[in-house]
Amino acid sequence: MSLRVENLTVRLPLPNGSVVHAASDVSLDVPRGTVTALVGESGCGKSILASAVMDQLPAGARRTGSITVTTPQGALDVFAGEPFRGLHAALVPQSAATHLTPVRTARSQLEETIATLGSVRTSDELAERVGLDPSALDCYPHELSGGMAQRVAVAGALAGDPSVIVADEPTASLDRALTDRILGLLRECADDGAAVLLITHDLASLVRTGVADRLAVMYASRLMETGPAAEVFDDPWHDYTRDLLGALPSRGLHPLPGSPPQLTDLPDDCVYHLRRPETRQSGGPTALVQVGDRAYRTLREVA
Repeated sequence: MSLRVENLTVRLPLPNGSVVHAASDVSLDVPRGTVTALVGESGCGKSILASAVMDQLPAGARRTGSITVTTPQGALDVFAGEPFRGLHAALVPQSAATHLTPVRTARSQLEETIATLGSVRTSDELAERVGLDPSALDCYPHELSGGMAQRVAVAGALAGDPSVIVADEPTASLDRALTDRILGLLRECADDGAAVLLITHDLASLVRTGVADRLAVMYASRLMETGPAAEVFDDPWHDYTRDLLGALPSRGLHPLPGSPPQLTDLPDDCVYHLRRPETRQSGGPTALVQVGDRAYRTLREVA
């Protein structure tokens, strides 16, 4: 495995004494050469997982569990304090244009990344790899389209030939054509050997493009279901996954019941029963049950 998250729990204390349950006992494997899509409604905790993988949790965060990146040199604990960003694991941020320095050209920023990582790549080579005309690198961020800026971000992520790429909502606010282009680039990265964690709420694009090998469904800080993407799309095992897919236009556009909860001061157990009271997979202590290469959350059996 190129990326392994084991029993990760993240809590964010607030000044008023409340605590944000950002992630709760999350375990996830992202194999080399694959795209694993982490999906769920906004505010369910997906982006905090990206921050944890990059060891960039907010100040004061409390965490337990581990995250390991497998590199050609061996396994690396991302919380051990050793340098790893860019070289072993790289981030493609949401809204890349806002993450680029506005007073410097894309080329100067990309070349700084190359130099910092000690990479043998050139800026022109990286631009061509992501389907960007090298001349675009001489533009300032405000002169780039959203899709061009995202390709610059992907080029920066590829500069160090990382084993793991984390893409956090990389297609947000992009049109369909640009979305498909960015997802295609991430697919190419996986095909070249990287482990790609794609964090998105855009299920429709995942279904349309088939870019994901595996799917992980998150709700209120917990994983609800994981498995091969095609199988989960065709036959969801968790009520939340079924409801989430049912909201897609291609599946009938059925609204999800209720509203997602705030993550502040959540109970210690799964809370999906508060939105769908009839579910038999929530409303008490739950666990992920593994069945072959799939898993789903359900109530624990009481001995």
